Amino acid sequence: MTNAFLDALKTRRTQYSLGKTLPLSQDEVTALIQDAVKHAPSSFNSQSSRAVILFGAQSDKFWEIVKAELAKIVPAEAFDGTAQKINSFAAGAGTVLFYEDQDVVKGLQEQFALYADNFPVWSEQSGGMAQLAVWTALATVGIGASLQHYNPLPDAAAAAEWNLPASWKLRAMMPFGSNEAPFGEKGFMDDAERFRVFA
Repeated sequence: MTNAFLDALKTRRTQYSLGKTLPLSQDEVTALIQDAVKHAPSSFNSQSSRAVILFGAQSDKFWEIVKAELAKIVPAEAFDGTAQKINSFAAGAGTVLFYEDQDVVKGLQEQFALYADNFPVWSEQSGGMAQLAVWTALATVGIGASLQHYNPLPDAAAAAEWNLPASWKLRAMMPFGSNEAPFGEKGFMDDAERFRVFA
C-alpha cells in the first residue's frame, strides 16, 4: 500500500550536516513554512503557534546569541565542542524559531475554565504538530533540518533582537539548509513492544 502522507513523513530525518544552498527561493521557503504552520491542527482551533523565520545573517545572529549564552554556563575546557555544534546549526541557510502565544492559552483558560489545566498541554501538542508539519514540508522539497531546544537560554535576547511580543514563549528552533551528508539507517523498536491492536 502506498500513502503519499506516509511517504512524506518517512523523508523527515534529522540532518546535522547543513549547507547554505536551498532548492527554493527564500519567498518560496517562507510560504512553505507558513502554510505548514497554518494547516497544523490546534485544540479549539486556537492557532497558538507562532514562527519566526530567519535567513542568512539573521539566522547566524540567533546562533551567536545561543553560543554567547552557553559560554556563560559551559566550562571553558568543554566549550570548543559546544561551539562546534552551534556552528553546525549556523552553517545552514536559515532557522525557524517556534513559539507558543501564552495570551491565546490564557484566553482559552478564562473562556473555558473547566479545561483550564489542559490548555498549556494542548498548546505544547499544537506546537509539536506545527514543528513536525514544517520539518516534513521542508524534507519533501529536499531541505534538511533538525529540531533543537536551547530555550530558555536565548529567549530574552532573541525577543529583544527581533522585537517579539512578551506573550510569545520560545519552544524549539529548527536550523535548515542543504543536505551535506547522507542519512544513516534508522532503527525501529519491535512493533510488539510498541503497539496493541484489538479487533
